[in-house]
Amino acid sequence: MEPGSHHPAHQNGDESNAMKHITLVLLVGACAHLTPTLQAQAPCSSTVTGDLRIESFQSTVYGDRRTVRIWLPADYSASETTERRYPVLYLFDGQTIFDNCTAFANERELQVDETTTRLIAEQMVPPMIIVGIDSSGRRSHEYRPYKDAFADPDGPEPVGRAIPEYLVKEVMPHVSARYRVTADPALTGIGGTSLGAIAALYVLVNRSDRFGIGLLESPTLPVGNGQLLRDTMSLARGPDRVYIGVGTTELDVPGGEEYAAQLRMPLAVANAGFVRMSEMLAANLKSVYINSPDVTLVVEPKGNHTSVSWARRFPRALTALYGPR
Repeated sequence: MEPGSHHPAHQNGDESNAMKHITLVLLVGACAHLTPTLQAQAPCSSTVTGDLRIESFQSTVYGDRRTVRIWLPADYSASETTERRYPVLYLFDGQTIFDNCTAFANERELQVDETTTRLIAEQMVPPMIIVGIDSSGRRSHEYRPYKDAFADPDGPEPVGRAIPEYLVKEVMPHVSARYRVTADPALTGIGGTSLGAIAALYVLVNRSDRFGIGLLESPTLPVGNGQLLRDTMSLARGPDRVYIGVGTTELDVPGGEEYAAQLRMPLAVANAGFVRMSEMLAANLKSVYINSPDVTLVVEPKGNHTSVSWARRFPRALTALYGPR
């Protein structure tokens, strides 16, 4: 699923042709040819709060340049903190999390900078670093580890299984060489919304040695016809802490009824199915064999697949994952 706010500025032809279906993609996060473009064609006043650094590097995994956005807490440059290593949260779709001017069309930023600033000031979470990982014009193809069994079953094999390698071998080394992020997996998180949550979940399943925290908002679990539910059914070791957020009316957005029709079911039934899948994911993660993950599941009445719902739940998510124990 992908809402009009949570997807990259895609300029390639296939993505542009599918603009009319932008909300559906955000909904299903599964259709590689339906990806939104960024807003801000007119002059835009940045809504960034705090110290945000925007950097790029050459990716060998993808063969092009990639962008990361590093948000630093207010005390990062203080003389008394020069030796401090900070907890860190990596979030997919970096364009969408800090600034309305770069958020996906018809959506707003997730207010991660404003919310984190407030929670740090209230001592609800420790000073921490947030890293936004920009998505590309091939977002759906790169974030999905499995094919979309409903919207594009005959499409090309997606490359989402390269995401863990991309993070561990390229993104994390770039960030850690320049900023004082912790190397402790128990204080290192990965997260995303919609299809970005699917990419984050795949990373959690495959690199629990590096990521102990997961933030999963409205994960599009129909990808692979529920394959990630099967992947998490018998884990030896899970993350340390996971937050899962979902709304009871995920598909009550433009394009939702069409997506439900692809599933050959009424909209209300499809909405209920999304909640059940998130509940099953939470149960799977609580049932791993070796450790006992701290899993927070939030089912928001009337919440849907939009940046408004995700921003509204973000304070609960960050506090559950990084707050005092």
